[in-house]
Amino acid sequence: MNQYLDSKKKKPRTSITKMMMIIIILASSLFILVGIVKKLLWTPFHVQFMMRYQGIQGPCYKFLYGNFKEIDEMKKESTNKAMDHLSHDIFPRILPHIFSWKKLYGPNFLYWHGLQPELVVTEPELLKEILSNRNNNYPKMDLEGFPKKLFGDGVASSKGEKWVKMRKLANHVFHGVSLRVSAIFLSMIPMMIMSCETMLERWKNYEDKKIEVFEEFRLLTSEIISRTAFGSSYSEGKNIFQMLMKLASLVSGNANKVRFPGKSCDEIESEKLEKGIHDCITRIIKKREEEEEDHNFGSDFLGKLLEAYQDNRISIEDIVDECKTFYFAGHETTTILLGWTMFLLATNKKWQEKARKEVVESFGHNVPNADGLSRLKTMNMILDESLRLYPPVPFIKRKVDNKVELGKLTLPGEMHFYISPLALHHDRKIWGEDVHVFRPDRFAEGVVKATNNNPVAYLPFGYGPRTCLGLNFAMTEAKIALSMILQRYMFTMSPTYVHSPAQLFMLRPQHGVEVILHKI
Repeated sequence: MNQYLDSKKKKPRTSITKMMMIIIILASSLFILVGIVKKLLWTPFHVQFMMRYQGIQGPCYKFLYGNFKEIDEMKKESTNKAMDHLSHDIFPRILPHIFSWKKLYGPNFLYWHGLQPELVVTEPELLKEILSNRNNNYPKMDLEGFPKKLFGDGVASSKGEKWVKMRKLANHVFHGVSLRVSAIFLSMIPMMIMSCETMLERWKNYEDKKIEVFEEFRLLTSEIISRTAFGSSYSEGKNIFQMLMKLASLVSGNANKVRFPGKSCDEIESEKLEKGIHDCITRIIKKREEEEEDHNFGSDFLGKLLEAYQDNRISIEDIVDECKTFYFAGHETTTILLGWTMFLLATNKKWQEKARKEVVESFGHNVPNADGLSRLKTMNMILDESLRLYPPVPFIKRKVDNKVELGKLTLPGEMHFYISPLALHHDRKIWGEDVHVFRPDRFAEGVVKATNNNPVAYLPFGYGPRTCLGLNFAMTEAKIALSMILQRYMFTMSPTYVHSPAQLFMLRPQHGVEVILHKI
């Protein structure tokens, strides 16, 4: 009897427990559903309304994908069109979505990178505030996925105290305390000259023939980076360069894709490349440690990194990340600068002759020297104009973590900025009606005068505290290579050249740069 009464008492309790569980599950499901709706619908529409209320227009948010599909369609359409080989009007081809929406919505507008709002800013005054980042309101993006594998957490991507530490270390190599460049940097010039001589010796086989110089410059800059920064020959760094190029291609190819759970084939491949690059660099580090005695690791970039490692200021992973950054950024940007400058000089005989005259007056037929390189005014103007028309990096990004005031705008947290040097460099309001004309003399009185007192409108190497550390290295390398070429050759475009600028991570000539060499 007692057992029967006990069982009758338990049933209501069991029912209550089950009901409570159901209520908890329903409440949790509702909470999750509300969170999903908020993320996928409410937040995007709220941000869009908030920005439109302040006068910032843009294409409408599309569920989940944002404006991915529109961007993809515009890019496919633009790259399918052939270009006149003398045209420098490349903005609509490289960034067709930014070009079209800037015309439609004004200099500043909002679009959607999936669920992520991105504010495109092209007004110099706002850009100056963003890139100066005085109160740390506009930090660099946190690298994730493919870009993280390419650059790691080196000086180009790190932030806070780590960035200050790594920047100071790299600055010691490229800049002196009170001089424009350091003694270490000046010691790199003979090695740059040696690498150029090796290249030009190879060019003797192409006199009065067609040669694809973009690949030649890739070999040259790879050799220079290996010799000046790591004390090794190109053959030792060849695998690193090949893997970095493959990884960069994966970064570019996945830039506008929405990521879903699970690993794609590209992600698996990128992990293999990342490990391969890491292993190659650690072998170079180990070799240097074994070769050097008494902790004297040399005065090159790797040597300074190893000194810092021995003093417990940085880790082996820090060294690998810095080497990856310098290997890729240091050789890719200069390769692109040299390639496009050769194209511009080959299609502008007048400026080619002006540059040659200046080089011969400065060096005769001797190798370039540091003092003469610093006085090449015409060469500087040509390189500045080349970087204006064909900036290696078409866009950069920044972000805001918390609500912030930018000019007259109030921006919500988690907003990203899309800043395009290409858009600025091809803006008629800044550069005039001849914006697409190769005219180096616009830089005769410097960048400030050329930009109508808007120096932030010229961004080939960035602006503010995150200005590229390798600026002097890249410009010196380019001036040496071009000077030595001009001393020996006149060059014209090959009839088979196809003008096809493409954003393959950076702004490259898709089919190379073919010229005909004529020995002087």
